[in-house]
Amino acid sequence: MAISVETFFLSPGFQGTLQSQIQQLIAEGILSGRFRKGEKLPSSRRLAKHLGVSRITITLAYTELLANDYLASRGRSGYFVSENAPVPPKFSPPKQREDTIDWTRAIGRRFTGGDTPEKPLDWANYKYPFVYGQTDPTLFDHANWRLCAIQALGQKDFTSLTADYYDQDDPRLVEFIARNTLPRRGILARPEEILITLGAQNALWIAAQILLTQRRAAAIEDPCYPALRDILNQSRCHVTPLQVDHDGLPPEAVAPETDVIFTTPSHQCPTAATMPIDRRHALLKHAREIDALVVEDDYEFEMSFLDSPSPALKSLDTEGRVIYVGSFSKSLFPGLRLGYLVGSESFIREARALRASVLRHPPGHIQRTAAYFLSLGHYDALIRRLRGALKSRRAVMQHAIDDCGLTIAGRGAFGGSSFWMQAPQHVDTAILADRLATNDVLIEPGHAFFNAAERPKNFYRLGYSSIASERIPEGVSRIAQAIRAF
Repeated sequence: MAISVETFFLSPGFQGTLQSQIQQLIAEGILSGRFRKGEKLPSSRRLAKHLGVSRITITLAYTELLANDYLASRGRSGYFVSENAPVPPKFSPPKQREDTIDWTRAIGRRFTGGDTPEKPLDWANYKYPFVYGQTDPTLFDHANWRLCAIQALGQKDFTSLTADYYDQDDPRLVEFIARNTLPRRGILARPEEILITLGAQNALWIAAQILLTQRRAAAIEDPCYPALRDILNQSRCHVTPLQVDHDGLPPEAVAPETDVIFTTPSHQCPTAATMPIDRRHALLKHAREIDALVVEDDYEFEMSFLDSPSPALKSLDTEGRVIYVGSFSKSLFPGLRLGYLVGSESFIREARALRASVLRHPPGHIQRTAAYFLSLGHYDALIRRLRGALKSRRAVMQHAIDDCGLTIAGRGAFGGSSFWMQAPQHVDTAILADRLATNDVLIEPGHAFFNAAERPKNFYRLGYSSIASERIPEGVSRIAQAIRAF
């Protein structure tokens, strides 16, 4: 008797091909003990009809499982669970455990309770996802990324996949950053002054760990990137929030006792303000006068589609005072988790040692795949495509916002991928976001970006990198209706 087709069902949220999902369904059934040795699988025709897929998809899945010895073929009788299939583990359910540890005392330091905004994992299922920092699959060059990943898996690159670099990085990726990425920001750096990180957030954490102690002071923007505030709180340094204006961080507000200044001059997070050149020079001058270091998070500089981006703060630095943070995660895809630190060799030496003690290095295969994608020109082509799409979407959103009478609190002068919005004073955007989610709209409440004890609750962020242009007007209209009804 064949295993019932009713046992099989497809998950709409599965990340992968139909063939791989069907293989996984059968393999999990065997490994869990639900499908036993010798039991017959449904015919490819019946299972294809039940799942609503092509028969060839089922056949290919069966063939792959046959090659891996999960299934066996018996002439014209069909496919059966192989006698050599993995045996499910035999174990007795453990007795109910009573946790007697007093974790309120056992935990020496707490890392929960931070302010980093959370995005729904199923954001792509919403019709109007105004979420920030997510990848639009219609724009990403998946085919060439896949080819680069396959190339990195080749015998020639076997070392990059399997070797332990200890504290080193892929030389190809470092070379590309030094020769191509950084010069576009006006920065000249040697390989000894570059460190690959697991995204910009990891870079910020490394910088904070090295530069700050309980006796040192840091200045941050207000509002700011919430994860940075969490990182600095963990370092137990003294943190001073400085309110930004339409030009970003005001240099004169930085106190003389400040040791490290954290800033996002290209696209201030979250207001998208761009720091003018004169202010950048003033910030460096003030940092020199008080002998402070500057950590520059230069995210989204590639998304400057309205005008040429301003030179990086690091490019204006003649003393080695600026530590530069860059990332490929925003421009490629957030799950990549690949960024880089640029600083004086003495700083990078310590950063490399710290990284090695925690995680050695980012996976070599990921570094080599990214190196191929960058060096073969696919990255530049992707950025051109993204800029064109974002420019079009921004224009549509600007028009929709104006038509609906919504208020923009901040926008990128050179581009970017979001608008910083302000609702009427009485609107709590956290509640607004919950209401909109039931109407298929996602927005990002803004209270978590602020440092003050009495945080403004009427700000929110609208990203347009993950929503098609034709859906923007209706989505903005629903936001406006919900605000009027608040």
